[in-house]
Amino acid sequence: MRARKPSAFRRTLRRAAVPAAVLAVMAFFGIYAVLGPNGVLAYGDYKRQLMKRERDYATLDQRRQALKNRVALLNPDHANPDMVDEMVRKELNVTHPDEVIVPLDPK
Repeated sequence: MRARKPSAFRRTLRRAAVPAAVLAVMAFFGIYAVLGPNGVLAYGDYKRQLMKRERDYATLDQRRQALKNRVALLNPDHANPDMVDEMVRKELNVTHPDEVIVPLDPK
C-alpha cells in the first residue's frame, strides 16, 4: 500500500501549531498580568487597602500611647494620686454628693 502524501493544508496546520500554542500561552500570561489578582488593575485596590490600614495603624498607635501614659501614671513607685482616685471611683462606683457625672461615649 502506498502512503498518502499530506495535503498542503495539513502541512500548514502542522507548521502553525507550535507558534499558535506559544501565542496562546503568552496571551494567557499577558491577560493574567493585567487582570489577575496580583495584576496591574489590582494595584489600585492594594493602594486603597494600604491607606486604610495606615489609618487603622495610626488610630491604634494613638490608643497605645494613651494606654502607655496611663500605665506610667500608675507606676507603684510614684503613682499619680488623681489617676488612682479616678480609677478607684470608677471601680467602686463612688462619688461625692456635690459631683456631677458626665458620661463619655468611648470611641
